[in-house]
Amino acid sequence: MKTEHVNQITEAVNAVKAMDVKNFYFVACGGSMASLATGDYFLNRELDIPSRVYTSNEFVHVDPKGLGENSVVILRSHSGTTPETVEAAKFARSKGAVTIAVSMEVESPLCQAAEYVVHYNYKDGSDAIDGETGVYFSLIFGILNAVSPNEKYDRVLKQLSHLENLFETNKKNTFDRAFEYGKENKREKIIYTMGSGAYYHQAYSFTSCLLMEMLWIHSNAIHSGEFFHGPFEITDFDVPFLIIKGDGPTRPLDERAINFAEKFSNKVEVVDVAELDYTGVDEDLREYFGPAIAGVVLRQYADGLAEHTGHPLSVRRYMWKMEY
Repeated sequence: MKTEHVNQITEAVNAVKAMDVKNFYFVACGGSMASLATGDYFLNRELDIPSRVYTSNEFVHVDPKGLGENSVVILRSHSGTTPETVEAAKFARSKGAVTIAVSMEVESPLCQAAEYVVHYNYKDGSDAIDGETGVYFSLIFGILNAVSPNEKYDRVLKQLSHLENLFETNKKNTFDRAFEYGKENKREKIIYTMGSGAYYHQAYSFTSCLLMEMLWIHSNAIHSGEFFHGPFEITDFDVPFLIIKGDGPTRPLDERAINFAEKFSNKVEVVDVAELDYTGVDEDLREYFGPAIAGVVLRQYADGLAEHTGHPLSVRRYMWKMEY
């Protein structure tokens, strides 16, 4: 990892280490919120310190009662210009919280508003360790190791160096199926996604940012554990589902949902995270790497849909084109 990134992460982690942390807040919008939510999942699994994910505008309007000088607020905006997230950083800082901004643009309004900045490289030839996933995971597991030292966090940080190969290998292994899926589903007007645990955030991101925002395909992200509490009534032979079968403690929830969906729908696509390549990752660390690898695999599914629908992922109707 580049020295500038190491220094930024070290500075932020040391600030957290020096605190008596009472709570963590993860604040962002859209895909950035989904990315941060993976960190929230890890912290909830590993620490007895409460954490919560907020969409930026709600965070400001709700004004959480626990927010104060013993709070750590981690914010993310890819461009660093999302107005709601910039305002959330200013708001959190005014409450005395430690604020950490994660962005590709170090001179952006968000990074200017936050106390600490963790910058990642994007499309500049850097490998994955200096990209958004490698940098963010280094921050999260650095914080975990600072607050509650554990040798497995050290191993995660060391094995993050395998990310680039893991991304490339798994993209290659799933390329044909992802593009075949795009061909099979190019006429679909709605595609439901499902997942649980850390993978629910991947399902949400795929639904909200890829299917709805970029491809204009109607969708809804359903938590596998909630499927049988209402949503399963829409299941029918011609209703498409894309289900992430996670590799972690909530896998039984996904298996139950898949078993039901496959009984009544002929259009169930399962992305089984346990079948992905984890070369270089210890068996007991796979659940930490799985969400990141699943993310690049799902992006290929979107690329496949874009290819066969003739709808580029870059096309927007409203975003960046008007005031809203």
